[in-house]
Amino acid sequence: MKAIQIQTDHKDRPLVWQTTHDPVLGPGEVLIEAHATSVNRADLAQRAGHYPPPPGASHILGLDTAGRILEMGQGVSGWQVGDRVCALLAGGGYAELVAVPYQMLMPIPDDWSYQQAAAMPEVFLTAFANIFMEAAFQEGETVLVHGGASGVGTAAIQLVREAGGRMIVTAGVEEKVARCMSLGADLAINYKEEDFVQRVQDYTGGQGVDVILDMVGAGYLSQNLSLLKPRGRLVVIALLRGSRAEVDLALMMRRRLRLIGSVLRSRTLEEKEQIKGQFMGRFWSLVERGTIGPVIDSVYSIQQANEAHQHIAEYQNIGKIILKIRD
Repeated sequence: MKAIQIQTDHKDRPLVWQTTHDPVLGPGEVLIEAHATSVNRADLAQRAGHYPPPPGASHILGLDTAGRILEMGQGVSGWQVGDRVCALLAGGGYAELVAVPYQMLMPIPDDWSYQQAAAMPEVFLTAFANIFMEAAFQEGETVLVHGGASGVGTAAIQLVREAGGRMIVTAGVEEKVARCMSLGADLAINYKEEDFVQRVQDYTGGQGVDVILDMVGAGYLSQNLSLLKPRGRLVVIALLRGSRAEVDLALMMRRRLRLIGSVLRSRTLEEKEQIKGQFMGRFWSLVERGTIGPVIDSVYSIQQANEAHQHIAEYQNIGKIILKIRD
């Protein structure tokens, strides 16, 4: 098969589409003929050498895939060769063939393209796991998401909207602010033009928010904690502006706040299966009806992976960037 390889002997570590070994199909796995994958910011970190795959995972980039089942390993049940499926991966998505534990498979709605399907697994399962499971969101609560126009952000807006919550997001340009509002955000703040802390306080009448989903890290820690209501939950899923900061423990104690660190990629298969199952149990009917779905910014061919990475590195995207592997 062909797959994207990182040229680690070059300074800028370019991505090259070249021949490599086919994946080995293990018990409980299916072999997928991949038609599309998506670009996640974690791919850029891995390419730079800062985010290695978990033990046993493919070293090929790519955290989700969409295609059709070519072959099934021993112990696989509930699926057939030829089924159109998408899946969350620990790695291996930037390739023509992908081996996936069958427990992670999700069916592709009949009217969806492979490109639409590739845009869903990583961002919707990330948003669901962290807002609904880690932070235990409840109907009527207010959620603040930084990076509202990202893939995870656009997924979170839709999930909270349908679950009966209020959604506040931050974004860096007016086009992104407008897109977040069109998806159902109650308030979208251009953090480059306004003080988001003051804006949130004004909007909530000084009450603050119940849940914050943060991708910024240390740079926003004190501001985030100041915005949480008593018993509020801050879930940190990325560290775009640093990993070290001082914490006001007295504030956390007085308000009984919870600071939660979270990753998805390195979780066990059992944990990921539980996340997928709970997500599908609560929201899959809305996916099938078209009430919620992925937002796609742009589509590149797999041979244009370098350009796709540059696009996301420059924070130009609204929603997901897709790599098309087959027509």
